[in-house]
Amino acid sequence: MIAEERFDKTLHMIEEKRAVTVAELSEALNISESTIRRDLTTLHNSGKLKKVHGGATAIGGSFATMDYDVQMREDHYREEKKRIGQFAAALIERNDFVYIDAGTSTEAMVDAIVEPGAVYVTNGISLAKKLVQKGYRTIIVGGEIKPITDAVVGTEAQRFLGKYHFTKGFFGTNGVDMSAGFSTPDPTEAQVKHEALVRSKVAFILADPSKFNQIAPVSFGKLEDGEIITTKLFDSAYCKHTKIWEVDRQ
Repeated sequence: MIAEERFDKTLHMIEEKRAVTVAELSEALNISESTIRRDLTTLHNSGKLKKVHGGATAIGGSFATMDYDVQMREDHYREEKKRIGQFAAALIERNDFVYIDAGTSTEAMVDAIVEPGAVYVTNGISLAKKLVQKGYRTIIVGGEIKPITDAVVGTEAQRFLGKYHFTKGFFGTNGVDMSAGFSTPDPTEAQVKHEALVRSKVAFILADPSKFNQIAPVSFGKLEDGEIITTKLFDSAYCKHTKIWEVDRQ
């Protein structure tokens, strides 16, 4: 495979996934890791990507303006979300008063929860059903239902949350960016996320690698407002802003 063809395929993968490892590129392109590293250096020097330890990321913040339905989001980074969810679920302790944000990352977490001694509050309709089926004490947020994300949103939901104080909160996000913080496409969802975030003693943001360097239209928190749980961090600069839990390094 000639260099230009390798460059095109490499850039296409990074544009699609936002972050890739040397091993992933080596397997996909069927070439040696040493060649991949040289290619990444060339592309980094030409300003087409950002080379980081062990791989590369896309340049700058890409805008994530669309909300996709639950099934489509479940199919994206499914295995990473499962590992993130399992790690997050293990953080819940007896007597915790837990908020769980609607979303596919948090749904993977709910599937892994085994702590019956906590109380769970959620604005996710499918999440509430799963928690109840497990026999856990569950409170569902009241308000307007947004079918595409299976979430309860709006000012009523925001007011509903106003009386609570959570020991731990777990949140999904469409974007993680050093300047824009945590963001989502829908203002009504952002309001609910923010209200629950500020009412959580400790907030955890569940973000697979595709969410980094992404900016959605509405911010619901700064990076300093929540600890991030991901599989692998490709840009160590994020560690200057908040605590990062890398599941694959634990």
